[in-house]
Amino acid sequence: MTKHKIFSFPVRIYFQDTDAGGVVYHANYVNFMERARTEWLRTFGYSNMGMMKELGMMFVVRTIKLDYLKPALLDDLLAVTVQIKDIGRSRVTLLQTVSRGEDLLTEGEVHLVCVTADSFKPVSVPDVLRNQWS
Repeated sequence: MTKHKIFSFPVRIYFQDTDAGGVVYHANYVNFMERARTEWLRTFGYSNMGMMKELGMMFVVRTIKLDYLKPALLDDLLAVTVQIKDIGRSRVTLLQTVSRGEDLLTEGEVHLVCVTADSFKPVSVPDVLRNQWS
């Protein structure tokens, strides 16, 4: 499907992540994926604040599509992955999954847009990141 390396980030499910039945609330998967993307960026030498300060840009979510396959439950230890699917001029498409062991719970596709930190206007993905991702 894609040649890019898969990054994995562990997430433990706490009471605050679940509903009264101990099942993870659907919107929390978006939070888990955001955390994984943030830590994935750090592996390339940039925090979100660092990109804004050093490069004058940031990534914003334009579109996110999620498929919920199985529920995550209280106290589960999950693996949340990030993998580049495609890089355009100012757009990056990521594939993300949430798994519990061998069970795939949620999968999604996230479209990020690279924008200026001050005006939110689209700009090219910086070469310093593009070169590491290619």
